[in-house]
Amino acid sequence: MAAAAVVTALLTTAACGSGNGTKGAAGYDAANNKVLNAGSKKGGELKFAGSQDADSWDTTRGYYGFAWNFMRYYSRQLMSYKTEPGKAGAELTPDLATNAGKISNNGRTYTYELRDGITWEDGKPITSKDIKYGIERQWAQDVLSGGPVYLKDVLDPEGEYPGPYKDKSPDRLGMKAIETPDDKTIVFNLPRANSDFAQMLATPSASPVRQDKDTKSKYALKPFSSGPYKFASYAPGKSLKLVRNTQWKAASDPIRKAYPDTISAKFFANANDMDQRLINGDFHLDLNQTGPSPQGRTTALKQHKGNLDNPLTSYIRYAVFPRSVPPFDNIHCRKAVIHGADHVSLQNARGGPLAGGDIATNMLPPSVPGAEGQKYDPYRIAGEGKKGDVEKAKEELRACGRPNGFSTTIAVRNNKPVEVATAESLQASLKKIGVRAEIDQYDGAQTAGIVGSPANVKKKKYGIVIDGWAPDFGTVQGFGLPLWSSKYILQSGNNNFALIKDKTIDGLFDSYVKELDEGEQATIAKEINHKVMEGAYYLPFTFEKFLNWRSPDLTNAHTTDGYSGMYDFVSLGLKNAK
Repeated sequence: MAAAAVVTALLTTAACGSGNGTKGAAGYDAANNKVLNAGSKKGGELKFAGSQDADSWDTTRGYYGFAWNFMRYYSRQLMSYKTEPGKAGAELTPDLATNAGKISNNGRTYTYELRDGITWEDGKPITSKDIKYGIERQWAQDVLSGGPVYLKDVLDPEGEYPGPYKDKSPDRLGMKAIETPDDKTIVFNLPRANSDFAQMLATPSASPVRQDKDTKSKYALKPFSSGPYKFASYAPGKSLKLVRNTQWKAASDPIRKAYPDTISAKFFANANDMDQRLINGDFHLDLNQTGPSPQGRTTALKQHKGNLDNPLTSYIRYAVFPRSVPPFDNIHCRKAVIHGADHVSLQNARGGPLAGGDIATNMLPPSVPGAEGQKYDPYRIAGEGKKGDVEKAKEELRACGRPNGFSTTIAVRNNKPVEVATAESLQASLKKIGVRAEIDQYDGAQTAGIVGSPANVKKKKYGIVIDGWAPDFGTVQGFGLPLWSSKYILQSGNNNFALIKDKTIDGLFDSYVKELDEGEQATIAKEINHKVMEGAYYLPFTFEKFLNWRSPDLTNAHTTDGYSGMYDFVSLGLKNAK
């Protein structure tokens, strides 16, 4: 009854055409892989709305995809992604660096020269030492947990460097694999070659951080800007405002055009309220880039389809089984849940084929070389078992010594209605095989310390965690290493929720990073995916698509594969800028 009332209210609002939410709508999918409303007008306030704050705005710690996209407003890296639509947006381009760098020493040495005119928000020049220090912060996992650690593991595989906060060298720049012969030159000496190293330098965790502005665990509250905007105010979980960094020089930055004067974000506790405000025209787009809630989606499709894009993302949505929580230490209990799930119901809970995506049958996104899509379906998830196979599930329950089923807890973020709906769908289908699942909702902004803490997962007895993942960069290493490598099991900010410790998988990753042939890389990626699926660590839900709202007031709107089908934030401007 209550949900129906909300939908009715939204439909009434939409029918009245309040605000400027649909006036001048360009058409369905008009910004999907192409530029809509090209323009160079400057000024105005670009307004984001979000149902969830970032996990962290610290470039070292943040790991949410929308946060990485947004960080380009106030952070720069040696390399970044092109501001072009579709696949071209995933291509690397120099940012702070003058060019793509010089690679020597059989792929183990990377040398970059810095551009002229690159400055911090106080006007001081950005130096090679600032970049080195920013990267060194990855080693301070006891203080700065949560973000990716690719560079840490590639540059210091033996873990010899203690991190900048424990560094005993006078300048706290004792990471030996990174050299700064002068302020304009930085050299990386890899102990072992890694074919994706340049991609790693485009992640926010490779951003410069100036030592005298490093507030350690508080840095997320006001990062010091190297980009065209700087923090004006931030109230965690409530609002965020960026203003122009007047020291930024457009001539030094080939990527960011910096059209708006101000960038703001408001966070909503109620996703339905947020969707209504977007429809009303109070905000321009969804910061989280995960699509409207089920109620908002219904309204938007019926009344405002011309304001929607429907990109195929590189995300996979799934459930993962932490092996530290019995009985998921038993592979047959994990297989029982996979077979017992109603995969069509899970797809519908996420929005159906249009707004949720195709049923995922394995754990490698279609965008990653080596992916097989639905052709690889070892558990018949999209085939004869798509509605659930109760008999096969019960057979697996008997094999794992739980013929009468068992009890467990599903952990899911509380501020994502579609994820809660997914958990409820899974709960209902598992009941049919005797698996009794309670649902525990948690604050998604606290992921790193809740489901990202193996100790907390074990304590809370989270046997099933609802989650999703997209590549940090478009390779099997960029997607799967944090999820499946034993080296990436962390005490906080962990993403290997299943606690996979498989020597074969680790060995395949080792082979991948040394391989330069793209065909062989794809073969290795396929092998890794097969080993992960054979271990039954995951229940895949969807190869994700979503419906994304765009205001008709936006200029230069386009989706980009560089950020998993999201709109390219730094390209956006406003038609009605003043």
